Amino acid sequence: MQNRPLTHLVAVFLGGVLGSGLRLGLDTAVPHSDAQFPLSTLLINVVGSFVLGWLTGGLFARGASSVLKAALGPGLLGSFTTFSAVILALVLLTVSTPPQVVLAVVYLVVTLVLGLGASVLGIRLGERSRKRVAG
Repeated sequence: MQNRPLTHLVAVFLGGVLGSGLRLGLDTAVPHSDAQFPLSTLLINVVGSFVLGWLTGGLFARGASSVLKAALGPGLLGSFTTFSAVILALVLLTVSTPPQVVLAVVYLVVTLVLGLGASVLGIRLGERSRKRVAG
């Protein structure tokens, strides 16, 4: 494992606190039971995919500081979007009474398609904004 300065750890921590708070806020604003489509988790992951793509194609590619990258990437967006939340939602759907297996499959496919699409769109928009700033 590579050594990271304390400032990077603090940046990830502070970004993580903010990202976790944002996630909790959205989960609270868009509640669902274990047997319902996990819309809040889907929204969180699609928005997070877009924002990370946008940052990667734009700000990060322009040479943002490593501390800012740590705060926004693994910190803010790493805690805002989580693979474990997707898996938990899938498991809860499949073990609910009655099991919602079809809904779980739909959720997984929609999550992958929208997450990938949002990421690609974010990268392209980030690259455009980077070219406008450089141009």
